[in-house]
Amino acid sequence: MADSLILEVANIETDVLTGIYSEETGRPQPLRISIRAGLTPQDRYTADSPLSLSKNYMDLKFAASEGLPRGVHFKLIESVADHICETLFLQDARVRSVTVKIVKLAISERGEDIGITLTRERRD
Repeated sequence: MADSLILEVANIETDVLTGIYSEETGRPQPLRISIRAGLTPQDRYTADSPLSLSKNYMDLKFAASEGLPRGVHFKLIESVADHICETLFLQDARVRSVTVKIVKLAISERGEDIGITLTRERRD
């Protein structure tokens, strides 16, 4: 089994223009987004290894918040997830895979997690 490095940021809450129904369009919806980015790890990390040997996890948070274009309406939350994946692939060639989980908070009635999980592999 090959070594792997997974960076994770979970439960980022952000408002995104998304949805297909009339009650959803025209106003942002609250989403909860979690991201896992797979990288090929270094052979070894030491106490003084610099950040450049990994990836800043704040890049994941950025892709799920400020990195989403303002004023763009995503009909499907799958499109939001795809945009996040592409943002991370463009940011860093070391990112080999990205998994994005999106929960639509506005449609939960009893705390259910209703949404999608999309996993993309880098297509070199």
